[in-house]
Amino acid sequence: MTQGELKDFLWEKAEEYEAPDFIPHDPLSVPHRFTRREDVEVAAFLAATLAWGNRVSILKSLDKLMMRMDHAPGQFVLEHEEVDLKVFDGFVHRTFQAEDARGFMRSLRSLMEKHGSLECAFQHHAPEGDGPMAIKPMLSGFHRAFMAQPGVSSRTKKHVANPEAGSAAKRLNMFLRWMVRPSTRGVDLGLWTSFKPQDLHIPLDVHTSNVGRKLGLLQRKANDWRAVDELTAALREIDPEDPVRLDFALFGLGAMEGF
Repeated sequence: MTQGELKDFLWEKAEEYEAPDFIPHDPLSVPHRFTRREDVEVAAFLAATLAWGNRVSILKSLDKLMMRMDHAPGQFVLEHEEVDLKVFDGFVHRTFQAEDARGFMRSLRSLMEKHGSLECAFQHHAPEGDGPMAIKPMLSGFHRAFMAQPGVSSRTKKHVANPEAGSAAKRLNMFLRWMVRPSTRGVDLGLWTSFKPQDLHIPLDVHTSNVGRKLGLLQRKANDWRAVDELTAALREIDPEDPVRLDFALFGLGAMEGF
């Protein structure tokens, strides 16, 4: 297929899959339950963190996590006492366990109290100026700050990716997509204004990477940060203003259609 045909094909698929019907069976449905800013931020961060594995099991785990926080995740993070963290005893989602949940609560509280919001906690680590080159150092800086907060176990670091270590940071990039992209189509949340959609990076997973390779958009074999950069650059050629919109196309083709 020609470059023009590929562009039209991906735009068509993005249009098809960026729809509210996509939400109920996706982790993104969890932050959509809330309206208060701190609830949306915390729910989205936790939903993205747990978003690996079977989607049914992900949603079950997120429901249990929200229930333990009395369905007010932002309030729980900001107002909990240490004794309250006992509610996470016995919580497990794959390798994310009670100790990790308690560490997340402690770190999120420290960062949100210090910076005023989770958005500002991320923005604090963005280098001067804007643009796509700011995302990698920002995510790595956030990783270091998150792990440096008191009461966070070293085992928890694998749940907050660090691109400087080569990670594709799929869940963090997905979280940024949710928070930054406009909510006009009723899917992403569009809550954050410190970043622009054109600066975002593809949440690279097995579906998006495999489809990207089949379409000639990605040559690198490893699913690491270099692959994220390569595929995102190719998507910017197709949609310079909102390249990660095409995440819907690539994911839908791979996960829904077995492309």
